[in-house]
Amino acid sequence: MFKENKKVMSENTLSSSNRIVVETKFKGEVSSKSDFRIDGELEGDIQTSGKLVVGRTGVIKGNVVCENADIEGRVEGHLLVNNVLTLKSLAVIEGEVFVQKLAIEPGAVFNVSCTMKEAKNSDTKTTVKELNARPVTEKVNK
Repeated sequence: MFKENKKVMSENTLSSSNRIVVETKFKGEVSSKSDFRIDGELEGDIQTSGKLVVGRTGVIKGNVVCENADIEGRVEGHLLVNNVLTLKSLAVIEGEVFVQKLAIEPGAVFNVSCTMKEAKNSDTKTTVKELNARPVTEKVNK
């Protein structure tokens, strides 16, 4: 009886998350209400009301709007996280960050202009289009 419930729960969890896998390159705009994991490359904007995970091999060049984010790869552009942004030790972030809570592991590269939001303002949802209206901070060429 319990095994059947676990199986249904894991199938629902898997079906409600999205992925761009290793060695996959996507160019364009992504919008989702579910969690999103990027292990490949995204050139463009992404907006999700769920959690965004950028894996070790993941790269985003564009604007990001999400509820929570765990970054282990590379993000270049504007990043707006309505709640918690966690940077793992291998993360590289360049651009501009707007966040309510921030956790950075030693070793992470955080070359950004950062604005901390108050909790009472976290209900205000900014869209990717609103971020696009802002000039992207000049990127460091490597």
